[in-house]
Amino acid sequence: MKAGRPYVQRARADASAQTRARILGAVHEHAQATLDLDPTLAAIADRAGVSVQTVLRHFGSRDALLDAAIDAVGREVADERAAPPGDLDVAVRTLVEHYELRGDFVLRMLAREPDDARLARVVALGRAQHRAWVEAVFAPWLDAAGEGRETLIDLLVVATDLYSWKLLRRDRGLSASTVEARLRRLVDGVLRTERALVP
Repeated sequence: MKAGRPYVQRARADASAQTRARILGAVHEHAQATLDLDPTLAAIADRAGVSVQTVLRHFGSRDALLDAAIDAVGREVADERAAPPGDLDVAVRTLVEHYELRGDFVLRMLAREPDDARLARVVALGRAQHRAWVEAVFAPWLDAAGEGRETLIDLLVVATDLYSWKLLRRDRGLSASTVEARLRRLVDGVLRTERALVP
């Protein structure tokens, strides 16, 4: 009997983790479907196939649930965009793949940013995350930039921004591979202009 107890406890923990992940996934699905980052607990519970009490048992409150969902998506985004420092081909390709996956949804959030405080918070986190990505990916050039470091970061942020992807992919209707090539040329141009060559 005792030998079976750890297995039962592990099975319960696994089931609990799966339920928690399903609830967090329901928040993300709801946001994508409705662009609503302020859903009711009932709406999330219904989408996750659980009761409101189950949601509260896992997260304690609606605000805690929404904060956890934002954190979870932030980790997913960081994983999607991960690229080794200095490898520009991989970095730009990874970024375009990320924009292909989430770009349209983020553009919809940006359009509603002025009218929704929670959306504004999520968008602000995204901007900070993008700047941190630039600092990590372009570290070899930034380390050599000296006093021009902040200027170079600003220019690289613009060259790799979601709106740069939008202008080429959505407004111009170019293919993802063409967008990737043009963003790469933008990046190369910035690095050349700033004379920020790899040491």
